[in-house]
Amino acid sequence: MVVTVGLGLLAVRGRHSGRGDRGGGLAEWSVGGRSLGTVFIWVLMAGEGYTSFSYLGAAGWGYNYGAPVLYVVAYMSCGYAVGYVVGPMLWSYARQHGLVSITDMVAHRYGRPWLGAALALLVTVFLLPYIQLQITGMGVVVSTISYGAISLNWAYFIGFAVTTGFVVVSGLRGSAWVSVLKDVLVVVTLAFLIVYVPLHYFDGYGDFLDRVVREKGEWLTLPGSGDSPYGEAWFATTTVLNALTVVIFPTTVAGYLGARNADALRRNAVLLPAYNVLLFVPMLLGMAALFVVPGLTGAGSNLALFELVVDSLPAWVVGFVGVAAALSSIVPMAVFMLVIGTMWGRSALSLLPGLRAPERQKTASQVVVVLAGGIALVMTYTVPNTLVRLSLISYEGMAQLVPMLLIGLVWRRLSLAGAVSGLVVGVAVVCGLVFTEHDPVFGVNAGILALAANLAVALAVSYAGPADRDARADDEVLARDPGADIGTGTGTDSEVSAEPAPATEPR
Repeated sequence: MVVTVGLGLLAVRGRHSGRGDRGGGLAEWSVGGRSLGTVFIWVLMAGEGYTSFSYLGAAGWGYNYGAPVLYVVAYMSCGYAVGYVVGPMLWSYARQHGLVSITDMVAHRYGRPWLGAALALLVTVFLLPYIQLQITGMGVVVSTISYGAISLNWAYFIGFAVTTGFVVVSGLRGSAWVSVLKDVLVVVTLAFLIVYVPLHYFDGYGDFLDRVVREKGEWLTLPGSGDSPYGEAWFATTTVLNALTVVIFPTTVAGYLGARNADALRRNAVLLPAYNVLLFVPMLLGMAALFVVPGLTGAGSNLALFELVVDSLPAWVVGFVGVAAALSSIVPMAVFMLVIGTMWGRSALSLLPGLRAPERQKTASQVVVVLAGGIALVMTYTVPNTLVRLSLISYEGMAQLVPMLLIGLVWRRLSLAGAVSGLVVGVAVVCGLVFTEHDPVFGVNAGILALAANLAVALAVSYAGPADRDARADDEVLARDPGADIGTGTGTDSEVSAEPAPATEPR
């Protein structure tokens, strides 16, 4: 943890002077000054995607269900393919207009600063459960690898304090630096475990896989073991929905906007699927735990991988595995907190006259980071089930931003009324289906049904009503000058706009 904080703080060394994005303002803090190359973007986005779920949840799903857990590999790989196109588009639009978050982009596109503020509130509701889940995952890992010497409550606080410390000071660049340490530890520990576990508990892979086929064949086919509702239709629809959602997920977009250029994002999209190979390790180890520690139920199944580790390995090795898992909580938690802070500092609080200056927006964003992490921490202690309940709709709810953001950027006819109406309908459908326990619906992911309703309403309202006056004026301006800034004052960070986008990049 000391090394983690040290790396996070060192990342910002020498970045507080100069001009443009390399200054110490909001753009440097929130999107790394738009200067991260392929390697840093790769480790950052891989680190943000490889969360505590990969150590705990993936092994637990492998233990409980088997084959359905492969949806994670499917949607992330498909999402990277979509990101090859979408990432450079979002990067170019944000760089051209000096924008630093998805709420910033939406407010700019529709010419309504209040829309960015409203979305900041909605997205915060969707993201807080993720912070709480990472805090919980961190607590479980630290308590387990300390053999109970460190309590869950203290482990929760350690995770919050470490993450907040370097995020407030170093922002996105600090998260990227810590991701390098995390990725090294993750690759080393998982490479060791995938060799060690089959050899230690079985007579190698042949015996292990033969036993799975012979005794646990149900785990190898959809819908998986027991009364799992996750069949072929759910698998396909979830893959499609999540592949679309992951590219506009606020933390993913933060990675996009931190890139030095669009080509770095394209190379990153090509390289990232290789990281998915690591996801097979906790899945297989979860299935190995079926034979070694049978009978795990409920939340206990999420500890399937660590039951194997703690049971047979010396304490110092357990420590290395645990640190890798703990950093898999800290890195994504850092980016979640950073994104919430940036959204509020730029889109919501900037509506107040005293907070419109870029330096004050950065300070406001840093304060919000501490508040967001603090709220998640307090709710973890007091009412954990509240955020767990909200987490059921987080990803499917975030999917409802796809029409407003992506379609809005490529189709100027999508009106403000259409985009907002579609979003309201989509979120309402998601909440109605999930909270009444109708997800999946006839085997289909409820989120994709909500997205279909969202899109239908958005298109119908846009076609039926008049085009936005601002949109028509923007079209005329863009027709005369494709590089014209059609902003409304939400993207006024002089540090960003001082340097125009290269003419060779797609507009």
